[in-house]
Amino acid sequence: MAKVLFVVTGATYWVLKDGTRYATGYWAEEFAMPYKKITEAGHEVVVATPEGVIPNVDMMSLRPSMAGGEDGALELEAIIRSAEAMRRPLKLSDVRLEDYDTVYLPGGHGPMADLAFDADAGRLLTAQLASDKPLAIVCHAPSAMLATRIHGESPFKGYRVTCFTNEEEEAVGLAPRATWLLETELKEKVGVDFSRGPIWEPYMVEDRNLITGQNPHSAGILADRLLEILK
Repeated sequence: MAKVLFVVTGATYWVLKDGTRYATGYWAEEFAMPYKKITEAGHEVVVATPEGVIPNVDMMSLRPSMAGGEDGALELEAIIRSAEAMRRPLKLSDVRLEDYDTVYLPGGHGPMADLAFDADAGRLLTAQLASDKPLAIVCHAPSAMLATRIHGESPFKGYRVTCFTNEEEEAVGLAPRATWLLETELKEKVGVDFSRGPIWEPYMVEDRNLITGQNPHSAGILADRLLEILK
């Protein structure tokens, strides 16, 4: 049995360009589907957040229109309710990476508010990348790569990466309201080799031990890939 660390945002809102607070957190599908696949395969999931706060689900991600219908929304809710690990998260600062076989970061807009600026997240990602053990990151969670920079340089520079695209941010209506856009920041400030698929389609990029997914629908294929590696 493997032990998988989920690094989850602790944010409940994201401040937009006009100063308003946009309610957010982690995106339900991006936590729930990998959690279900990984635990059903017999592996253990441990959750860690900044300061050990209990993660907040983005309620929009539980709307039937966002969750593939009423049944999909109910399934996501049931998985989240059953996930005891979410109710007793570790502090990121207390994580011992040697205890885990892999690290996974679900997205939602929450990471744009905390993980992108969290020194503990930056140190953890840097160490996991150097360990050669799998590091899987989906949607907005690659924003944590911004926290890995020291004097402007990131160990993720030159890695092939995907994330929630500017086009997808436009499609949800947040691009003109956001203070920054993830795709742009990763290209300009981290120096990643960015690639993408069609909007809303599952899309995954693997480069060495780093696996990234573009959007919520990519979380399932990232989990499948992790399970292949953990066999």
